[in-house]
Amino acid sequence: MAKLRISDDWWTAPADSDNGNLILVTGRRAMDNVIATGLYRYRVEVTWPYDGDERGLPPYADSKVMEEVTDALNACFDADPVAVMTGIYTGDGQRNWVFYTRSLHIFQRKFNEVMAPFPALPLQFEAEEDPDWQEYREMSLCEIADSDD
Repeated sequence: MAKLRISDDWWTAPADSDNGNLILVTGRRAMDNVIATGLYRYRVEVTWPYDGDERGLPPYADSKVMEEVTDALNACFDADPVAVMTGIYTGDGQRNWVFYTRSLHIFQRKFNEVMAPFPALPLQFEAEEDPDWQEYREMSLCEIADSDD
């Protein structure tokens, strides 16, 4: 069986939180082939709350660790696509990573393996079935169309 091709094409756009703080929304493009498999039925949201600046953005030291964690998670799931990171929200005092996964149990095990070298972080987890990728579809509406079209 051929390996599933997962896009590595990302976009970022600004959005506003309910209280007017800036949120940077980063989404992965071209996920239709992954959605079509019907295998990635569970959405997992991992949240890292932080003390933000006056605009709700993370301190530099936290943002560096956030990027290292993002890179490590993507590398893990690129090598073993039991899950795929589809979105990242940063702002209003929290970083949220959104994943779709085939298995909550395997996702948890892989996630813990990736996080082992990092310092303990105040992460919160939510998981639910989302076989239609509703959150992904809503997030994709934030993408700003390329003006070169």
